[in-house]
Amino acid sequence: MFSIFRIAKRISKDPHFSIGKIATQTEVNKRPTRTEIINFFLSKTAGKNYLEIGVRNPEDNFNHIVCKNKVSVDPGVEFAENPVDYQLTSDSFFQQLSENKTKLEKNTRFDVIFIDGLHLADQVEKDIHNSLVHLQENGFVILHDCNPPTIFHQRENYGFHNSPAKGYWNGTTWKAFYKFRHEENLYSICFDTDWGVAVLSKTEHPGFNRLELPLANPYFEYLELEKNRKVHLNLADFESWKEI
Repeated sequence: MFSIFRIAKRISKDPHFSIGKIATQTEVNKRPTRTEIINFFLSKTAGKNYLEIGVRNPEDNFNHIVCKNKVSVDPGVEFAENPVDYQLTSDSFFQQLSENKTKLEKNTRFDVIFIDGLHLADQVEKDIHNSLVHLQENGFVILHDCNPPTIFHQRENYGFHNSPAKGYWNGTTWKAFYKFRHEENLYSICFDTDWGVAVLSKTEHPGFNRLELPLANPYFEYLELEKNRKVHLNLADFESWKEI
């Protein structure tokens, strides 16, 4: 039976832990932030309506978004105070929105919808689908955590911290984004900053593209993503893209 000391010694020699630590620190230091990118895209629209799914602490992002009408949704699992407009799951909020049972104007459409809720692919897929229904034709759906730097950062279980990613977690958000990159009437890009800030649009923009069917990575394997993530995610540098 291994002692705690011997286990710790083995972990310290595992190269994945060193790689994970470096990858995490590199990502933390990247700029610009998701907030700056969201505000940029809002400035390219009417900038009237903004929706954020998965707020946690509003000081992290929501309070710094510049928009006339801002709507926040969060069930309050991670932040007990939960000072949001709708203390609901995203599924419940979108159902109420579709039935015109919210406090919003009837048939409200959003210029930008930011998705940062439960980071599991099946839920993110539902959030993207619902967002597209309530998006302006020239609007943008923006997602956080679409470019996990290691296989450990994209684990499904958030609670497992004894890994090279420690408490950092991107989940499987990238899988939902990758799937929608194959949609015929959608165009997308992923900016290589702040854990991967991805943008989906119903209209074509410089640098945006889509992937042709069939799926190049049909089983959504992370190691396949890693071989060519630039193409799979349409990964780009934000500042260079802005110059286009």
